[in-house]
Amino acid sequence: MKKVLDLLKSFFNLIEIGILIMILANIWVFAVTNGKTYTKISKIPPRETALVLGTSPKMKSGISNPYFTSRMDATALLYHHGKIKKIIVSGEKSKGYDEPAAMKDYLIYQEGVPENIIIEDPKGFKTQTSIKNCLQIYHQKDVIIVSQGFHNLRALFYARNSGMNALGFDAQDVLANKSYYRNQSREFLARVVAVIYYVFNIERKV
Repeated sequence: MKKVLDLLKSFFNLIEIGILIMILANIWVFAVTNGKTYTKISKIPPRETALVLGTSPKMKSGISNPYFTSRMDATALLYHHGKIKKIIVSGEKSKGYDEPAAMKDYLIYQEGVPENIIIEDPKGFKTQTSIKNCLQIYHQKDVIIVSQGFHNLRALFYARNSGMNALGFDAQDVLANKSYYRNQSREFLARVVAVIYYVFNIERKV
């Protein structure tokens, strides 16, 4: 019986340590990105380029994805207020599916952004990859990352640890309870993964 109790004690100790590590990882992400995200267009300093992180333009039901349209609205706001000169739309491109093309088309035809300032990154399958491509392929260090606030923290963590002069501009979030809590819990775990990748210098493979 004593052995069973000892095993249970060790098991719960490991759980406590794991939870503590996850909390500390999230605190680290918040510390690195503190003061680097903005919600008001009047407050954010200008940068050379906006890096817009991709998401599906449509929901499963076929209606417009509010995360997508909010990111496009935020990006257009940056451009029309003179906060950026170029835009990189980074997302997944696969057979029959093209996030960067959808973002570019929306910005041109719905938001009045000039086509010649928009660059498509069709290999932005993951947040870490989008950041890497922005720096290594498109050679942009002075950027404003555009996504919802919960996502921008992790993106900024990758960017600022890569030596980029990055800020975040938070697109309007979707506050439906189911969506909100799902995203918050998913990002809590994703930030832990981001810290692990950074600490152990892991490059995520697509």
